[in-house]
Amino acid sequence: MSKATHATRIAIALFAACTLAACSGSADHSATDPGHASGEHGSSSSAGLPQGRIAIGEQLANSKGQVTGQSCIDCHGADGNQPIDATYPRLGGQYGDYLAHALQAYRSGDREHMLMSPQAANLSDQDIADLAAWFGSRPSQLRDLHGLK
Repeated sequence: MSKATHATRIAIALFAACTLAACSGSADHSATDPGHASGEHGSSSSAGLPQGRIAIGEQLANSKGQVTGQSCIDCHGADGNQPIDATYPRLGGQYGDYLAHALQAYRSGDREHMLMSPQAANLSDQDIADLAAWFGSRPSQLRDLHGLK
């Protein structure tokens, strides 16, 4: 990978992180609402969704979609940390708000992917909140890109 490509990827990741931080708010609410920023523990999100239910999200993540016949974990792996393809993202431990916004974008057609768009097309707001809460509550294998050159 060229240095220019690597620098571009880092810039995009930093922009996304800053955007998410702005959407989630910068205040530390961990003492009063431990799941506030990431959708963990069933909190509501900046996506304007109802409170997510982790247990229901787990059921949904394991359910086969009617359109594709696949479940979330079929492609993203157990706990969202073992994708079947290197181009598929790790979802475990991701910010719940990010996941909710991404699913809403797939559902609306603002973001397109040949598998994700049909998977998200029939999700309700509650389904999205539940999936975001569950994946956000999973152990994280995400890497911090800080300091990479």
